[in-house]
Amino acid sequence: MGKKSEDSDSEYGEAAQYDPTFNGPIRNRSCTDVICCALFMAAIAGYLVVGMLAWLYGDPRHVLYPRNSTGMFCGLGLNKEKTSVFYFDLIKCVTATNVMAAALNGLQCPTTQVCVKECPSEFRILPLQAYLPTARAKDFFQQEYCVPSFNLAESDLSARDIIDKGLCPYFYIPTTSVLGRCLPSIGSLNKIPNDFVLPGMSSSNETADAIRNATGDRQSDSDLVTGFSLEEVGVRIFEDFASSWHWILIGLLIAMLLSLLFLLLLRFTAAVIVWVLIVGVLVVGAYGIWHCYWEYDNFKTSALKISDVGFTTDFSVYLQVGETWLAFLIILCVVEAILILLLIFLRKRILIAIALIKESSKAVGHMMSSLVYPLLTFVLLVVCVVYWGVTALYLATSGSPVYRVVALNSSTGACQSIDGTESCDPLVFNSSVFESTCPSARCIFINYNNEGLFQRNLFNLQIYNVLAFLWCVNFVLALGQCTLAGAFASYYWAFSKPSDIPMFPVSQSFIRSLRYHVGSLAFGALILTLVQFIRIVLEYLDHKFRAVQNGCARFILCCLKCCFWCLEKFIKFLNRNAYIMIAIYGKNFCVSAKNAFKLLMRNIVRVVVLDKVTDLLLFFGKLLVVGGVGVLAFYFFSGRIRMPNDTFNSQQLNYYWVPIITVVVGAYLIAHGFFNVYNMCVDTLFLCFLEDLERNDGSVEKPYYMSRNLMKILNKKNKVPKKD
Repeated sequence: MGKKSEDSDSEYGEAAQYDPTFNGPIRNRSCTDVICCALFMAAIAGYLVVGMLAWLYGDPRHVLYPRNSTGMFCGLGLNKEKTSVFYFDLIKCVTATNVMAAALNGLQCPTTQVCVKECPSEFRILPLQAYLPTARAKDFFQQEYCVPSFNLAESDLSARDIIDKGLCPYFYIPTTSVLGRCLPSIGSLNKIPNDFVLPGMSSSNETADAIRNATGDRQSDSDLVTGFSLEEVGVRIFEDFASSWHWILIGLLIAMLLSLLFLLLLRFTAAVIVWVLIVGVLVVGAYGIWHCYWEYDNFKTSALKISDVGFTTDFSVYLQVGETWLAFLIILCVVEAILILLLIFLRKRILIAIALIKESSKAVGHMMSSLVYPLLTFVLLVVCVVYWGVTALYLATSGSPVYRVVALNSSTGACQSIDGTESCDPLVFNSSVFESTCPSARCIFINYNNEGLFQRNLFNLQIYNVLAFLWCVNFVLALGQCTLAGAFASYYWAFSKPSDIPMFPVSQSFIRSLRYHVGSLAFGALILTLVQFIRIVLEYLDHKFRAVQNGCARFILCCLKCCFWCLEKFIKFLNRNAYIMIAIYGKNFCVSAKNAFKLLMRNIVRVVVLDKVTDLLLFFGKLLVVGGVGVLAFYFFSGRIRMPNDTFNSQQLNYYWVPIITVVVGAYLIAHGFFNVYNMCVDTLFLCFLEDLERNDGSVEKPYYMSRNLMKILNKKNKVPKKD
């Protein structure tokens, strides 16, 4: 046994030695990982510069608002009341980019576009009589869908001239405003009139298929806008929030109280809950064994064998074979035996885990301010997300728009010579210069100007935006973990609790972390950021190779994604424990990570048991909080629970699932925040407990700091009275 201990020490380092001056997080510290701190500050400064440049050169209106053919925004300025853009000929979009891509990327398909108050709601096509010499064009067109500069009432142009010049639409179909674009409801195309046939088409069905292709939808039975107005649904959802927001807040308050109550009750009920869950797993396994034996006994006389069935995708066939249930029976018996043996041999370590969980609940009870700290983390994360989103939006719209002369019909005459390289200004573009040669010439938006140093490096700046965002987010999370670890460590190393606990432990730990350890926290966050960025690149490559259907490349990418996923999980685990050691001893990141890793490896069985027991408890707690609040919200907002005096009526809601989903998501976030604090407390006390075992022996000179319950489980005691 002694030799084994020596080998363990040589492989995973020596046990911590007694230090008479150590009584918790050290106070005399120095700044750690200064170089990484300077690098992080430089990255933040560069991030601010990128944001300012993006703000100077970017114009998010290009994405937020649609434009007409002259480059003017719909919903702004002169077009303030005309919030949607209407496309004259959607068929033209298929030759450039579909309309959905235009809505997301700010591109325009090569057809005349005008701003309108409302999108068309009916099928309409120019009839044949409009081409008669005696026909009046104003009788067949509507001014609201024509180019604003064209006065239909005073015009003497024929219908053919109006169509060729792109002044009014030749046809339109029922559309709905989606992202400010009049997009067709594909479902309505199934009801297209038989006489609605465009030139070059043989039937109305061919016309409908062409429109589907142009709008990026190839499924004939799908609906591009899902049959309803998104704007109307948004208004209804807003009305539901307006009428139920105070009840939603009450639901979130209940979730917060349940989370807090569960954490505090763990001090008294942790052992009961853990053993009930463990016994429950064993009982379920025992029932599975009995059920498999019962099924096997029913089918063992059957002449059907597994070899007779062969391979089939119908799994129910295998359930009619006795050999299948025999295999299940053997597997469950082996698993049940392994669980029972683990329970027998690890019972003491399970008791230690339960005692630490109880002690963590006690620590949280003495430091209630620790439950408030996640609010600061949440605010900082929101700032990071908002800054990243705004910067990305402004970078995506940096550079002035570039317009080129494009022929809407390039198959005839001089239009063939227009290759889209000639620049133009849509505000002053005059198609009369092309009237005799190419009447269908238009000034169309192509892309954003990529000339200049800033514009040429927009892609690189977007990558920098993502990297800086990930680094900032990981740093905020690291700061929260280090702050809480320092506070809970000061609790454990207080010999007489709670009298020896320092004043404002969370505030003191937060100040220490910012003053001395920004570099170390940034170092750990940077390592995690690089791994996460590689995972993002792999996901992007996997998306690209998926279309290529290269089996070998996809297999390699799948393996790489799996490896880096495991690496990210390991780094998160290592960083978490490294931040605990930083909070206690104030050493740099590498030394802290090495010491934490060796300490955990010297106690690997305890680590696994504690981790799984804690995960089991927290999963049960989240299930209890989120499930309970979700069921209560469902019964309340669906009208199954009525308030006295009818203060709330479910009939007031358009969609009763809106507040239910809001309450459930909010309850999960609240429970996740509370339980993350608790999990950090368990991990911190566990490391302190392991250090306590290695440093002290219970003598007068080296008394244990652990609770009496832990000492009782380990058959240890102090030679001097120990107060909890």
